[in-house]
Amino acid sequence: MAEQTTSSITVDAPPAAVMDVIADFDAYPQWAKGVTQAETRSSYDDGRAREVFFALDVSPIKDEYTLSYDWDGDREVTWTLVEGKMLRALDGAYVLRDLGGSTEVNYRLALDVSIPLIGMLKRKGEKILIDTALKGLKKRVESLG
Repeated sequence: MAEQTTSSITVDAPPAAVMDVIADFDAYPQWAKGVTQAETRSSYDDGRAREVFFALDVSPIKDEYTLSYDWDGDREVTWTLVEGKMLRALDGAYVLRDLGGSTEVNYRLALDVSIPLIGMLKRKGEKILIDTALKGLKKRVESLG
């Protein structure tokens, strides 16, 4: 996998509540900045998504893409890019750690785009995506609790 950007946040909710929000892709446009559409294309037997289509508009990245997900209970979810128009790679993970009443959420992301971007700009883009996702996730989970 390419070089990754990582960040973490603590959410005042148990891991199961955090993972429920992560797994509710249909609701992403309500809280995940830049996600204009999210649609589950296929699911595992337990109901969690296997492949999800997204439409994203976060300058400078505007793309439509599909991600493939692998779940490890309420501990971790990883994803890889199946196909995208502008994105060549979008690999990442949410790793949850139970802190006893709250959850540490670690997010790692590696992206590659088909247009040339200086490494520094790519890392900045990853950092913005991660920070936005973590803050949105925390706000969404805590508002539902």
